[in-house]
Amino acid sequence: MKTPKNTYHKVSSYEAKENIDKVLLLYSGGLDTSVMVKWIQEIYGAEVYALTINVGQNEEDYNEIKQKALKLGAKKAILVNAQEEFANEYLSKAIKANVDYQHGYHLFCPLGRAVISKKAVEIAQKEGIKIIAHGSTGKGNDQVRFDSYITTLDPSIKIMAPVREYSMTRQEELKYAKKHNIPIKARNTIYSYDQNLWGNSAEGSEICDVKLIPKMENILIQNANIKDAINAPSTITLEFEKGIPTKLNGHKLSLVNLIKSVGALGAAHGVGTKILTEDRIVGLKVRGVYEEPAAAILVEAHKELEKVVSTFEENDFKEMVDHKWAALCYRAKWHEPLMGDLNALIDKQNEKVSGIVTIQVFKGNVYIMAIDSKYSLIDANMASFDTHEFNQQASAGFIEHYSFQQKMANTIAKQCELK
Repeated sequence: MKTPKNTYHKVSSYEAKENIDKVLLLYSGGLDTSVMVKWIQEIYGAEVYALTINVGQNEEDYNEIKQKALKLGAKKAILVNAQEEFANEYLSKAIKANVDYQHGYHLFCPLGRAVISKKAVEIAQKEGIKIIAHGSTGKGNDQVRFDSYITTLDPSIKIMAPVREYSMTRQEELKYAKKHNIPIKARNTIYSYDQNLWGNSAEGSEICDVKLIPKMENILIQNANIKDAINAPSTITLEFEKGIPTKLNGHKLSLVNLIKSVGALGAAHGVGTKILTEDRIVGLKVRGVYEEPAAAILVEAHKELEKVVSTFEENDFKEMVDHKWAALCYRAKWHEPLMGDLNALIDKQNEKVSGIVTIQVFKGNVYIMAIDSKYSLIDANMASFDTHEFNQQASAGFIEHYSFQQKMANTIAKQCELK
Protein backbone atom coordinates (compact mmCIF):
# COMPACT_ATOMS: atom_id res chain seq x y z
CA MET A 1 0.00 0.00 0.00
CA LYS A 2 1.35 3.42 -0.96
CA THR A 3 0.97 6.48 1.24
CA PRO A 4 -1.17 9.19 -0.38
CA LYS A 5 0.78 12.36 -1.13
CA ASN A 6 -1.80 14.36 0.78
CA THR A 7 -1.43 13.75 4.52
CA TYR A 8 -5.09 13.08 5.23
CA HIS A 9 -5.66 11.79 8.76
CA LYS A 10 -8.50 9.34 9.30
CA VAL A 11 -9.91 10.27 12.69
CA SER A 12 -13.35 8.67 12.58
CA SER A 13 -13.83 5.11 13.79
CA TYR A 14 -15.86 4.19 10.70
CA GLU A 15 -13.16 5.16 8.18
CA ALA A 16 -11.27 2.29 6.51
CA LYS A 17 -7.73 2.22 7.91
CA GLU A 18 -6.59 -1.39 7.65
CA ASN A 19 -7.35 -4.68 5.89
CA ILE A 20 -8.14 -2.76 2.71
CA ASP A 21 -8.22 -5.64 0.28
CA LYS A 22 -11.70 -5.40 -1.27
CA VAL A 23 -13.62 -2.17 -1.83
CA LEU A 24 -17.16 -1.69 -3.14
CA LEU A 25 -17.11 1.58 -5.06
CA LEU A 26 -20.30 3.50 -5.84
CA TYR A 27 -19.55 4.02 -9.53
CA SER A 28 -21.33 6.48 -11.80
CA GLY A 29 -18.91 6.38 -14.71
CA GLY A 30 -18.11 10.08 -14.32
CA LEU A 31 -14.81 11.83 -13.67
CA ASP A 32 -14.57 11.41 -9.89
CA THR A 33 -15.49 7.73 -9.64
CA SER A 34 -13.50 6.76 -12.74
CA VAL A 35 -10.40 8.33 -11.22
CA MET A 36 -11.15 6.40 -8.02
CA VAL A 37 -11.14 3.01 -9.69
CA LYS A 38 -7.49 3.57 -10.64
CA TRP A 39 -6.52 5.46 -7.49
CA ILE A 40 -7.78 2.79 -5.06
CA GLN A 41 -5.82 0.13 -6.96
CA GLU A 42 -2.72 2.34 -7.15
CA ILE A 43 -2.66 3.49 -3.51
CA TYR A 44 -4.14 0.54 -1.64
CA GLY A 45 -3.59 -2.35 -4.03
CA ALA A 46 -7.18 -3.39 -3.36
CA GLU A 47 -9.68 -5.15 -5.57
CA VAL A 48 -12.38 -2.73 -6.71
CA TYR A 49 -15.96 -3.86 -7.15
CA ALA A 50 -17.80 -1.16 -9.10
CA LEU A 51 -21.47 -0.77 -8.19
CA THR A 52 -23.71 1.28 -10.47
CA ILE A 53 -27.25 1.89 -9.24
CA ASN A 54 -29.90 2.96 -11.71
CA VAL A 55 -32.20 5.45 -10.01
CA GLY A 56 -33.47 6.92 -13.27
CA GLN A 57 -30.50 8.75 -14.73
CA ASN A 58 -31.31 9.87 -18.26
CA GLU A 59 -29.26 9.03 -21.31
CA GLU A 60 -26.99 6.59 -19.51
CA ASP A 61 -25.65 3.55 -21.33
CA TYR A 62 -25.29 1.17 -18.40
CA ASN A 63 -23.51 -1.47 -20.41
CA GLU A 64 -20.97 1.16 -21.44
CA ILE A 65 -20.51 2.19 -17.79
CA LYS A 66 -20.03 -1.43 -16.78
CA GLN A 67 -17.44 -2.05 -19.51
CA LYS A 68 -15.63 1.18 -18.63
CA ALA A 69 -15.25 0.06 -15.00
CA LEU A 70 -13.85 -3.31 -16.09
CA LYS A 71 -11.40 -1.67 -18.50
CA LEU A 72 -10.16 0.53 -15.67
CA GLY A 73 -9.33 -2.59 -13.69
CA ALA A 74 -12.41 -3.26 -11.60
CA LYS A 75 -12.57 -6.86 -10.40
CA LYS A 76 -16.32 -6.92 -10.94
CA ALA A 77 -18.92 -4.45 -12.25
CA ILE A 78 -22.40 -4.73 -10.74
CA LEU A 79 -25.54 -3.01 -12.00
CA VAL A 80 -28.68 -2.65 -9.87
CA ASN A 81 -31.96 -1.21 -11.19
CA ALA A 82 -33.55 0.51 -8.19
CA GLN A 83 -36.01 2.75 -10.02
CA GLU A 84 -39.16 1.03 -8.77
CA GLU A 85 -37.97 0.98 -5.17
CA PHE A 86 -36.86 4.61 -5.43
CA ALA A 87 -40.27 5.69 -6.68
CA ASN A 88 -42.47 3.52 -4.48
CA GLU A 89 -40.58 3.73 -1.19
CA TYR A 90 -38.98 7.17 -1.32
CA LEU A 91 -40.57 9.50 -3.88
CA SER A 92 -44.08 8.48 -2.79
CA LYS A 93 -43.26 9.75 0.70
CA ALA A 94 -41.79 12.94 -0.75
CA ILE A 95 -44.96 13.67 -2.72
CA LYS A 96 -47.16 13.15 0.33
CA ALA A 97 -44.88 15.47 2.29
CA ASN A 98 -45.07 18.21 -0.41
CA VAL A 99 -41.27 18.10 -0.40
CA ASP A 100 -39.73 21.57 -0.62
CA TYR A 101 -36.45 22.72 0.90
CA GLN A 102 -35.49 26.40 1.04
CA HIS A 103 -38.21 27.51 -1.38
CA GLY A 104 -37.97 25.41 -4.50
CA TYR A 105 -35.65 22.43 -4.03
CA HIS A 106 -37.59 19.15 -4.20
CA LEU A 107 -34.61 17.15 -2.89
CA PHE A 108 -33.94 14.80 -5.80
CA CYS A 109 -30.36 14.27 -4.58
CA PRO A 110 -30.94 13.61 -0.83
CA LEU A 111 -33.76 11.18 -1.71
CA GLY A 112 -31.53 9.38 -4.19
CA ARG A 113 -28.70 9.07 -1.67
CA ALA A 114 -30.99 7.30 0.80
CA VAL A 115 -31.93 4.50 -1.61
CA ILE A 116 -28.40 4.24 -3.06
CA SER A 117 -26.99 3.77 0.44
CA LYS A 118 -29.50 1.02 1.17
CA LYS A 119 -28.72 -0.87 -2.03
CA ALA A 120 -24.97 -0.45 -1.48
CA VAL A 121 -25.21 -2.08 1.95
CA GLU A 122 -27.25 -4.95 0.50
CA ILE A 123 -24.65 -5.60 -2.23
CA ALA A 124 -21.72 -5.28 0.17
CA GLN A 125 -23.30 -7.86 2.47
CA LYS A 126 -24.00 -10.17 -0.47
CA GLU A 127 -20.44 -9.90 -1.81
CA GLY A 128 -18.81 -10.15 1.62
CA ILE A 129 -17.20 -6.71 1.32
CA LYS A 130 -16.55 -4.62 4.43
CA ILE A 131 -15.51 -1.33 2.82
CA ILE A 132 -17.68 0.97 0.71
CA ALA A 133 -16.17 3.90 -1.19
CA HIS A 134 -18.04 6.87 -2.60
CA GLY A 135 -17.15 9.90 -4.69
CA SER A 136 -18.32 12.67 -2.36
CA THR A 137 -16.05 15.60 -1.59
CA GLY A 138 -15.16 16.90 1.86
CA LYS A 139 -17.14 20.06 1.18
CA GLY A 140 -20.52 18.59 0.27
CA ASN A 141 -23.65 17.09 1.78
CA ASP A 142 -23.38 13.67 0.17
CA GLN A 143 -20.45 12.57 2.31
CA VAL A 144 -22.69 13.10 5.35
CA ARG A 145 -25.53 11.14 3.77
CA PHE A 146 -23.49 8.20 2.54
CA ASP A 147 -21.34 7.91 5.66
CA SER A 148 -24.32 8.24 8.00
CA TYR A 149 -26.75 5.99 6.15
CA ILE A 150 -24.32 3.19 5.34
CA THR A 151 -22.95 2.96 8.88
CA THR A 152 -26.45 3.22 10.34
CA LEU A 153 -27.69 0.33 8.21
CA ASP A 154 -24.58 -1.77 8.90
CA PRO A 155 -22.17 -0.47 11.60
CA SER A 156 -19.62 -3.13 10.66
CA ILE A 157 -18.99 -1.54 7.26
CA LYS A 158 -16.13 0.94 6.92
CA ILE A 159 -16.12 3.96 4.63
CA MET A 160 -13.56 5.22 2.14
CA ALA A 161 -13.93 8.67 0.56
CA PRO A 162 -11.00 9.03 -1.87
CA VAL A 163 -11.83 12.63 -2.84
CA ARG A 164 -11.38 13.64 0.81
CA GLU A 165 -8.09 11.74 0.88
CA TYR A 166 -6.37 12.89 -2.29
CA SER A 167 -7.86 16.44 -2.31
CA MET A 168 -7.39 16.89 -6.06
CA THR A 169 -8.96 19.91 -7.72
CA ARG A 170 -11.13 19.24 -10.75
CA GLN A 171 -8.26 20.22 -13.05
CA GLU A 172 -5.91 17.88 -11.19
CA GLU A 173 -8.42 15.06 -11.59
CA LEU A 174 -8.55 15.75 -15.32
CA LYS A 175 -4.74 15.55 -15.49
CA TYR A 176 -4.82 12.27 -13.55
CA ALA A 177 -7.46 10.94 -15.93
CA LYS A 178 -5.38 11.90 -18.96
CA LYS A 179 -2.28 10.28 -17.47
CA HIS A 180 -4.14 7.00 -16.87
CA ASN A 181 -6.10 7.06 -20.16
CA ILE A 182 -9.45 7.45 -18.42
CA PRO A 183 -12.11 8.61 -20.93
CA ILE A 184 -14.24 11.51 -19.66
CA LYS A 185 -17.45 12.97 -21.07
CA ALA A 186 -16.95 16.48 -22.43
CA ARG A 187 -19.59 18.12 -20.25
CA ASN A 188 -17.77 17.09 -17.08
CA THR A 189 -14.92 19.48 -17.90
CA ILE A 190 -17.19 22.51 -17.26
CA TYR A 191 -19.96 21.63 -14.81
CA SER A 192 -20.52 18.86 -12.32
CA TYR A 193 -23.88 17.09 -12.76
CA ASP A 194 -25.98 14.78 -10.67
CA GLN A 195 -29.20 13.19 -11.91
CA ASN A 196 -31.97 10.73 -11.13
CA LEU A 197 -35.64 10.06 -11.78
CA TRP A 198 -36.75 13.04 -9.66
CA GLY A 199 -34.47 15.70 -11.20
CA ASN A 200 -30.91 16.87 -11.71
CA SER A 201 -28.48 19.59 -10.70
CA ALA A 202 -25.45 21.40 -12.02
CA GLU A 203 -22.63 23.00 -10.05
CA GLY A 204 -19.26 24.52 -10.88
CA SER A 205 -17.88 27.27 -13.10
CA GLU A 206 -19.86 30.54 -12.91
CA ILE A 207 -22.68 28.88 -10.94
CA CYS A 208 -20.43 28.99 -7.85
CA ASP A 209 -20.12 32.79 -7.97
CA VAL A 210 -23.40 34.37 -6.95
CA LYS A 211 -22.33 37.66 -8.57
CA LEU A 212 -22.41 36.00 -12.00
CA ILE A 213 -25.43 35.06 -14.11
CA PRO A 214 -25.47 31.32 -14.87
CA LYS A 215 -25.27 30.53 -18.59
CA MET A 216 -28.50 28.57 -18.68
CA GLU A 217 -28.20 27.74 -22.38
CA ASN A 218 -25.00 25.84 -21.57
CA ILE A 219 -26.14 24.37 -18.25
CA LEU A 220 -29.60 22.89 -18.79
CA ILE A 221 -29.60 19.23 -19.83
CA GLN A 222 -33.24 18.28 -19.25
CA ASN A 223 -35.43 21.38 -19.22
CA ALA A 224 -36.05 23.75 -22.09
CA ASN A 225 -34.82 27.27 -21.52
CA ILE A 226 -37.90 29.43 -20.98
CA LYS A 227 -37.36 31.36 -24.21
CA ASP A 228 -37.24 28.07 -26.12
CA ALA A 229 -40.13 26.38 -24.31
CA ILE A 230 -43.38 25.37 -26.02
CA ASN A 231 -45.48 28.43 -26.95
CA ALA A 232 -48.85 26.86 -26.16
CA PRO A 233 -50.06 25.66 -22.74
CA SER A 234 -50.55 21.94 -22.08
CA THR A 235 -53.35 20.61 -19.90
CA ILE A 236 -53.23 17.27 -18.09
CA THR A 237 -55.17 15.45 -15.39
CA LEU A 238 -53.62 13.58 -12.50
CA GLU A 239 -55.58 11.16 -10.34
CA PHE A 240 -54.41 10.63 -6.77
CA GLU A 241 -55.23 7.76 -4.43
CA LYS A 242 -54.36 8.37 -0.78
CA GLY A 243 -51.79 10.97 -1.76
CA ILE A 244 -50.10 8.98 -4.53
CA PRO A 245 -50.55 9.84 -8.23
CA THR A 246 -51.83 6.74 -10.02
CA LYS A 247 -53.28 7.95 -13.34
CA LEU A 248 -52.18 10.44 -15.98
CA ASN A 249 -54.93 11.65 -18.31
CA GLY A 250 -57.09 8.73 -17.19
CA HIS A 251 -54.44 6.09 -17.87
CA LYS A 252 -53.12 4.03 -14.95
CA LEU A 253 -49.33 4.00 -14.79
CA SER A 254 -46.68 2.75 -12.41
CA LEU A 255 -45.27 5.58 -10.33
CA VAL A 256 -41.95 5.33 -12.20
CA ASN A 257 -43.58 5.72 -15.62
CA LEU A 258 -45.94 8.42 -14.41
CA ILE A 259 -43.02 10.46 -13.07
CA LYS A 260 -41.14 10.02 -16.36
CA SER A 261 -44.16 11.08 -18.44
CA VAL A 262 -44.96 14.10 -16.29
CA GLY A 263 -41.28 15.01 -16.24
CA ALA A 264 -41.01 14.96 -20.03
CA LEU A 265 -44.00 17.29 -20.35
CA GLY A 266 -42.73 19.62 -17.66
CA ALA A 267 -39.25 19.72 -19.17
CA ALA A 268 -40.65 20.81 -22.55
CA HIS A 269 -42.26 23.79 -20.76
CA GLY A 270 -39.20 24.59 -18.63
CA VAL A 271 -41.06 23.73 -15.42
CA GLY A 272 -39.04 23.14 -12.26
CA THR A 273 -35.91 25.09 -13.22
CA LYS A 274 -34.46 26.79 -10.16
CA ILE A 275 -31.30 28.77 -9.47
CA LEU A 276 -31.08 28.11 -5.75
CA THR A 277 -28.83 29.22 -2.93
CA GLU A 278 -28.80 26.64 -0.15
CA ASP A 279 -27.20 26.05 3.21
CA ARG A 280 -25.22 22.83 3.21
CA ILE A 281 -25.02 20.54 6.22
CA VAL A 282 -21.30 21.25 6.60
CA GLY A 283 -21.92 24.99 6.90
CA LEU A 284 -21.13 26.24 3.41
CA LYS A 285 -23.62 28.44 1.60
CA VAL A 286 -23.63 27.47 -2.09
CA ARG A 287 -25.57 27.91 -5.31
CA GLY A 288 -26.76 25.33 -7.83
CA VAL A 289 -29.00 25.04 -10.86
CA TYR A 290 -31.79 22.50 -10.45
CA GLU A 291 -34.12 20.90 -12.99
CA GLU A 292 -37.00 19.02 -11.34
CA PRO A 293 -39.96 19.15 -13.76
CA ALA A 294 -41.90 16.11 -12.52
CA ALA A 295 -41.41 17.09 -8.89
CA ALA A 296 -42.60 20.65 -9.48
CA ILE A 297 -45.85 19.47 -11.09
CA LEU A 298 -46.63 16.52 -8.81
CA VAL A 299 -45.91 18.34 -5.57
CA GLU A 300 -48.01 21.36 -6.57
CA ALA A 301 -50.92 19.15 -7.63
CA HIS A 302 -50.77 17.12 -4.44
CA LYS A 303 -50.48 20.19 -2.22
CA GLU A 304 -53.58 21.83 -3.71
CA LEU A 305 -55.63 18.62 -3.53
CA GLU A 306 -54.56 18.14 0.08
CA LYS A 307 -55.57 21.71 0.86
CA VAL A 308 -59.08 21.16 -0.54
CA VAL A 309 -59.80 17.96 1.40
CA SER A 310 -58.23 18.97 4.74
CA THR A 311 -59.35 21.42 7.40
CA PHE A 312 -57.54 24.66 8.13
CA GLU A 313 -56.00 23.18 11.28
CA GLU A 314 -54.81 20.10 9.41
CA ASN A 315 -53.25 22.14 6.63
CA ASP A 316 -51.72 24.66 9.02
CA PHE A 317 -50.06 21.91 11.08
CA LYS A 318 -49.10 19.92 7.98
CA GLU A 319 -47.05 22.86 6.72
CA MET A 320 -44.88 22.62 9.82
CA VAL A 321 -44.65 18.84 9.46
CA ASP A 322 -43.67 19.14 5.78
CA HIS A 323 -41.03 21.74 6.61
CA LYS A 324 -39.49 19.46 9.24
CA TRP A 325 -39.72 16.44 6.91
CA ALA A 326 -37.79 18.28 4.19
CA ALA A 327 -35.17 19.44 6.68
CA LEU A 328 -34.62 15.89 7.98
CA CYS A 329 -34.40 14.51 4.43
CA TYR A 330 -31.91 17.15 3.33
CA ARG A 331 -29.81 16.93 6.47
CA ALA A 332 -29.09 13.16 6.30
CA LYS A 333 -31.74 12.10 8.83
CA TRP A 334 -33.73 9.60 6.76
CA HIS A 335 -33.37 6.97 9.49
CA GLU A 336 -34.03 9.37 12.38
CA PRO A 337 -36.98 7.99 14.43
CA LEU A 338 -38.75 11.34 14.12
CA MET A 339 -38.91 10.78 10.35
CA GLY A 340 -40.97 7.65 10.98
CA ASP A 341 -43.24 9.59 13.33
CA LEU A 342 -43.79 12.30 10.72
CA ASN A 343 -44.49 9.73 8.01
CA ALA A 344 -47.14 8.13 10.22
CA LEU A 345 -48.97 11.44 10.58
CA ILE A 346 -48.52 12.26 6.89
CA ASP A 347 -49.91 8.85 5.86
CA LYS A 348 -52.93 9.36 8.12
CA GLN A 349 -53.78 12.75 6.67
CA ASN A 350 -53.26 11.46 3.13
CA GLU A 351 -55.92 8.76 3.54
CA LYS A 352 -58.40 11.28 2.12
CA VAL A 353 -56.09 12.93 -0.42
CA SER A 354 -57.80 11.27 -3.37
CA GLY A 355 -59.25 12.88 -6.46
CA ILE A 356 -58.55 14.28 -9.92
CA VAL A 357 -56.49 17.42 -10.42
CA THR A 358 -56.51 19.32 -13.72
CA ILE A 359 -53.22 21.11 -14.36
CA GLN A 360 -52.02 23.54 -16.97
CA VAL A 361 -48.29 24.00 -17.58
CA PHE A 362 -46.86 26.85 -19.62
CA LYS A 363 -43.52 28.68 -19.82
CA GLY A 364 -42.18 27.43 -16.51
CA ASN A 365 -45.44 27.82 -14.61
CA VAL A 366 -47.80 25.25 -13.06
CA TYR A 367 -51.45 26.24 -12.75
CA ILE A 368 -53.98 24.16 -10.83
CA MET A 369 -57.16 24.62 -12.86
CA ALA A 370 -59.70 22.28 -11.21
CA ILE A 371 -59.97 19.70 -8.43
CA ASP A 372 -62.59 16.95 -8.17
CA SER A 373 -62.67 14.91 -4.96
CA LYS A 374 -65.42 13.23 -2.97
CA TYR A 375 -63.57 14.44 0.13
CA SER A 376 -63.66 18.11 -0.94
CA LEU A 377 -64.60 20.51 1.85
CA ILE A 378 -65.67 23.15 -0.63
CA ASP A 379 -69.46 23.50 -0.84
CA ALA A 380 -70.21 25.51 -3.97
CA ASN A 381 -73.71 26.36 -2.77
CA MET A 382 -72.43 27.68 0.54
CA ALA A 383 -69.56 29.65 -1.00
CA SER A 384 -71.56 31.20 -3.88
CA PHE A 385 -72.77 34.80 -3.65
CA ASP A 386 -75.86 33.74 -5.60
CA THR A 387 -77.42 31.55 -2.88
CA HIS A 388 -78.78 31.97 0.65
CA GLU A 389 -77.47 28.68 2.01
CA PHE A 390 -75.04 30.33 4.43
CA ASN A 391 -76.64 32.11 7.42
CA GLN A 392 -75.16 35.58 7.06
CA GLN A 393 -77.27 36.91 9.95
CA ALA A 394 -75.08 34.96 12.38
CA SER A 395 -71.91 36.62 11.11
CA ALA A 396 -72.22 39.92 13.00
CA GLY A 397 -72.59 38.17 16.37
CA PHE A 398 -69.60 35.98 15.61
CA ILE A 399 -67.48 38.99 14.65
CA GLU A 400 -68.38 40.83 17.87
CA HIS A 401 -67.02 37.97 19.96
CA TYR A 402 -64.16 37.19 17.58
CA SER A 403 -62.72 40.70 17.77
CA PHE A 404 -63.46 41.28 21.49
CA GLN A 405 -59.89 40.88 22.85
CA GLN A 406 -58.39 42.88 19.99
CA LYS A 407 -60.69 45.83 20.71
CA MET A 408 -60.14 45.58 24.47
CA ALA A 409 -56.34 45.53 24.07
CA ASN A 410 -56.38 48.61 21.86
CA THR A 411 -58.75 50.50 24.20
CA ILE A 412 -56.60 49.78 27.26
CA ALA A 413 -53.41 50.76 25.40
CA LYS A 414 -54.91 54.15 24.52
CA GLN A 415 -56.09 54.70 28.11
CA CYS A 416 -52.60 53.95 29.43
CA GLU A 417 -51.07 56.40 26.96
CA LEU A 418 -53.36 59.17 28.22
CA LYS A 419 -52.24 58.52 31.79
